[in-house]
Amino acid sequence: MTLPDSFSRNRIGDLAEHYAITWFWDQGYEVFKNCGCDGPVDLVVMDKDGKVFLVDVKTKVDDNADILGGKSRTPKQVEIGVQILLFDRNTRKCQFQVHRDETTYTRYRDEQHPQLDLDCGDAGC
Repeated sequence: MTLPDSFSRNRIGDLAEHYAITWFWDQGYEVFKNCGCDGPVDLVVMDKDGKVFLVDVKTKVDDNADILGGKSRTPKQVEIGVQILLFDRNTRKCQFQVHRDETTYTRYRDEQHPQLDLDCGDAGC
């Protein structure tokens, strides 16, 4: 299901963030949204043990492109350990972008929550 052509980039970004929120909820996480429209983080995600993760949600243009506009993490995002969650606007699925540099978060995610690397399939996003 593709999105209507009338959707602006901002509307597509809003949709991506809302899908990401429900994707995390489906996996038992608490999610806190950035109230502003600017900044290095879209979502703050917390697991049941209180471990906090910083997430920036980006929209995939197509299967051959990583993210909308070809952007990657900013130096500030790398510094604070922000992870990019990609939203596919055609399939409405989410997946983490693989980063060349490893952070504490990716080490923890890979050891404790390997399902976060999978598309959420029939569960929605």
